[in-house]
Amino acid sequence: MRHLPYFCRGRVVHGFGRGSKQLGIPTANFPEQVVDNLPADISTGIYYGWASVGSGDVHKMVVSIGWNPYYKNTKKSMETHIMHTFKEDFYGEILNVAIVGYLRPEKNFELSSSSTMEAYKSAVRAYHET
Repeated sequence: MRHLPYFCRGRVVHGFGRGSKQLGIPTANFPEQVVDNLPADISTGIYYGWASVGSGDVHKMVVSIGWNPYYKNTKKSMETHIMHTFKEDFYGEILNVAIVGYLRPEKNFELSSSSTMEAYKSAVRAYHET
């Protein structure tokens, strides 16, 4: 991945509300201008690295860059899951991200399958523990 490490920052905006509600995995979303400034040829998929909110502590994170095939998005998004439990929402705060590695391409999960959903959540939990 020739674009790594990649650094970006921007204010956290409201997303689709699916990360927490449907997946149980809260995400912080970047505004369109941050996504539009990604390298044009960056591969879509799941990346890992480090993130901080405002001047807070640095935590592990995974970030999805792409169109989320299951939801058939028409606009590329960048959704960051920070490996930390925050006491409250931080919409409007500055999110700083350092992407250091690539995990896998985007996948079209069948979210109605409980076994697929549990496998997805287990993968996120496993990354939390590394």
